[in-house]
Amino acid sequence: MELKTKRLRLRPFCAADADALHRVLGDPATMSFYPEPYSLEKVRFLIEKHGRLFAEQGIGWFAMLHQDGGHLIGDCGITIQNIDGVEEYEIGYHTAKAHWGNGYATEAARAIRDYGFEKLNLKKLCSYMAADHLASRRVAEKNGMALEKIYNNPRNRNFPTTVYSITRERWLRMNGGA
Repeated sequence: MELKTKRLRLRPFCAADADALHRVLGDPATMSFYPEPYSLEKVRFLIEKHGRLFAEQGIGWFAMLHQDGGHLIGDCGITIQNIDGVEEYEIGYHTAKAHWGNGYATEAARAIRDYGFEKLNLKKLCSYMAADHLASRRVAEKNGMALEKIYNNPRNRNFPTTVYSITRERWLRMNGGA
């Protein structure tokens, strides 16, 4: 399974990606909106978990690889998240700080959105982030999502959290369908 965009290749993670992904998720700047950066052990656990999710449900994190050279620059994928007490399909993304501002997260999120609606036949997709994480909010907006609500997230230090979403119907209208 692999998705391609103009500049990226997206594929499920493998165990050999742990060190490269840890350089992204273990970076304090990249993870500044999380309670703490991820340890290498947590990254290995997440790679294994997302491998199982792909095998069982077709969802999970994809490795975000730059097509020029194939180096890992982040992750993007669909997971099921508890968002304000409701289980939602969520598009999440992390990009290495060295690659911020280049549109990679938006490019990957759009490919994942299309995968969720086209291949998984999902009815709705969300993205959620700390309310003051403006870059992540812009990615959701560029992905066709609209602000759904703001709530205090007990899973992340009770910080105000924004929830963006897009329905399958809206996505179809955006793409000239139904």
